[in-house]
Amino acid sequence: MKNISAEQAPEAIGPYSHANEAGGMLYLSGQIPLEPKTGELIQGNIAAQTEQTIHNIKAVLKAAGSDISRVVKSTCFLTDMNDFTEFNNVYARHFTSKPARSCVAVSALPRGSRVEIEVIAELCQTT
Repeated sequence: MKNISAEQAPEAIGPYSHANEAGGMLYLSGQIPLEPKTGELIQGNIAAQTEQTIHNIKAVLKAAGSDISRVVKSTCFLTDMNDFTEFNNVYARHFTSKPARSCVAVSALPRGSRVEIEVIAELCQTT
C-alpha cells in the first residue's frame, strides 16, 4: 500500500491520507468543499460546494497518476436530500463515465459542509 498526498488539494483535517494506492486501485478519502490554499470551507449553494469538492477529487486523482474518467465507484453524502437534483446536475457534468454510485443523506459533515464525496478509481496504465 502506498499513501498519496496531493499538494493541490486541501490538507487532510484528520489522521488520514488523501488516498491509498493498492492493487492497481486508488481509494480516495472523502473530499469536502475546502479551498486548497486556505483550508476554509467555501461558501455558497450546493452547486458551488459540489464543484469545489469535485475539483479537490480531481487534484488527488492527478497527484496519484489517474483522472476522473478512471473512477469506478463513488459514495456521495448530502446533509439535505432536497439538494439532490442540483447536486446531481453538477456531478453529471464531471462524472461522464457514469461510475457506480451510492448517495445517502447524513445528519452532518465536517466543517458544516453540505456535501462529501469519496471515490475508488483505477490507476492509469503506463507503457
